[in-house]
Order: sequence, then C-alpha cells, then structure tokens
Amino acid sequence: MTRRRGLSVRLKLALSYAGFLMIAGALLLAVVWVWLLRYVPDGNISGPGPFIPNRGDLVRAFAPAAAWALAFLLVFGLVGGWILAGRMLAPLRRITDATRRAAAGSLSHRIELDGPDDEFHELADSFDAMLARLEAHVDEQRRFAANASHELRTPLAITQTLLDVARSDPDRDADELIERLRAVNTRAIDLTEALLVLSRAEQRAFARESVDLSLVAEDASETLLPVAEARGVSISTSGEVVPVVGSPTLLRQLVANLVHNAIVHNLPEGGTVEVTTARDDDRAQLTVENTGALLSPMLVGTLTEPFQRGSERTRGDQHAGVGLGLAIAKSIAEAHDGTIVLAGRPDGGLRVTVSLPVGPA
Repeated sequence: MTRRRGLSVRLKLALSYAGFLMIAGALLLAVVWVWLLRYVPDGNISGPGPFIPNRGDLVRAFAPAAAWALAFLLVFGLVGGWILAGRMLAPLRRITDATRRAAAGSLSHRIELDGPDDEFHELADSFDAMLARLEAHVDEQRRFAANASHELRTPLAITQTLLDVARSDPDRDADELIERLRAVNTRAIDLTEALLVLSRAEQRAFARESVDLSLVAEDASETLLPVAEARGVSISTSGEVVPVVGSPTLLRQLVANLVHNAIVHNLPEGGTVEVTTARDDDRAQLTVENTGALLSPMLVGTLTEPFQRGSERTRGDQHAGVGLGLAIAKSIAEAHDGTIVLAGRPDGGLRVTVSLPVGPA
C-alpha cells in the first residue's frame, strides 16, 4: 500500500527536538537579557579608571556568541534528534515489517521484541498474540473446511453411485432405492444444518435474553427421551434454577448435543445419563455425565474437534450424528462467554461440564 509523500515521523521528531532546543536557547538568552543586561547603563560609563563596557558594548559582544550558540543548538538538535528518533522508532520498524509479512500471508512470524517493557513492547506482544490467534484460527478453518468437504462429498458420492446402479439396472426395486436415497439425503441435510449452527455460534449472530438453564436442560432431556428409551438408556435431570443470558435456541442446541452424545456413546443396555445444573458464585454450571467405555485422555482431548466421534460402533448408527455435536457445543459455550471441559470418568464414560456467566434473576 503506497503512502502519500510527506515528512517521515523520524524527520518530524528530529525537527521537533531541534525546535525545542532552539526555543529553550532563545528563552535562556531572553532570561539573560531581562535579568542581567537591562541593569547595565547604556551611556558612556568609562572614567579615569579601567574601561567599563556599557550595555551596547555587551550586546555587540554577546550577539555573535548567541547566534553561534543558536546555530550550534540547531545542528545539534537536528543530528541528535535524528539519531534519537531512529533509536526510538526501531521497534516500530520491526512491527511494520511483521505487519507486512502478515498481510502477505505469513502468520507464523513473530516480532518477539526485547528491551524495556514500554509501549512498543506492549504493542509487539499484543501483535504476537493476535498473530498466534489468527494462525490457530486459520489452521482450524482449513482443517474444518477439509473435513466438511470430505463429509459432504461422501453422501453425494453415495447418491451418485445409487443413481448409476439404478440406471444400469432398470429392474431394481425402486422402493429400496428411494429409501436409501432418503437416508443419504437426510444425513446431508443434518450435516448442512449442523454447519450452519456452528457458523452462527462462531459469529455470535444471535439475540440475547434471560434463560433458565435448568428448564433448558429438562426440555432437551425430554425431547431426547424416546432416543434414550430405544437404546435402553435412562436419563435423570436435577439441579437448581440458574439464570443465564443468551440465545434460548442455541443453548437448547448445546444441551441437546451434550445429552444426545451421552446417549449415543453409552452402554448398549442399562446405561445412564445424568444432567445437573448448579450455581457456583457468578458462574452457572451444567454437567452431563454418561456411562460407557473407558476413554483415554488423548481421545477426550480431541472430542470437541469437528467430525470427531468417540467410538467406531456409532458410525453406522442412525442416531450417531455427523461428528459435530461437541464441536457445536463448544462454539455455543464460547459464544456465550463460557467454557466447556471434558473429562473421562474413572469407571467409564464421559463427564462434560459447561460453565456460563450467571445472568440476572
């Protein structure tokens, strides 16, 4: 980006330093004139004794020296100001170079400015932190785009294959083909809707209002009760009334995703899901626990990544989802200035704790 031609900041600072020295020198000369020379008589004060200079003699002797002093201050101010300004603006040049590299697409570069903890150092640290967040965000978006394109390509490829088979075999059962196409299309729609919810949560494009988190938990649990009964899983909901501020739709989606994940990744028969709400000072706590297989800490740490599934046995399950449930829950919690923590239970299963700011009652 071209900059309009004009004086540089370094030259402006050098001129400012020189101007300040000239003003200070002029004020000093004025003080000498006011407080010293004006008391010297202007007439002839020479007598029979030694020569005594009058005011005119002192002015004629003092004026050239004062002019040379001002000239020296001007040169000294310009040279010294140019050097000092260069040293002061050196960190700014490093920040400018890093900004240009970032604008060119290089987000891995860091300024790592050393020296005193001044305003430039604070600016450089803030810029490094911003670059780190941008790099992590870009990497996450690239990974997410690659996973999303892969997941969306799968149902489209299956649909294409089914249509090709049906065209080559006119005697194929149409009802079976329609049913399989409907299942594939439903999965593609679910994936698209999940991506839209995730994008909406990340952009924080929603209206906020007061919501009772305990009612949201009960509503989500009751909605998913048929799914739990079909899998032989029992759901229990308890806790105190906890008000939060946010989007009722997104918060319901958050709880529903957590409960749905707890149902799907549970024991084949006789599993349990416990949903509790509590208040801890100025934070609202939502906890969803489920029984199930033992989970390694490494696996638990990746469950909030998009398109990650907890176990292979759920991939063919019609209720298994598209692998975005926990990723959406994490984005919704962060969009509401909250956090989500996953931990494996000692006896198997998963415990998910969501912490949100408490809203007005």
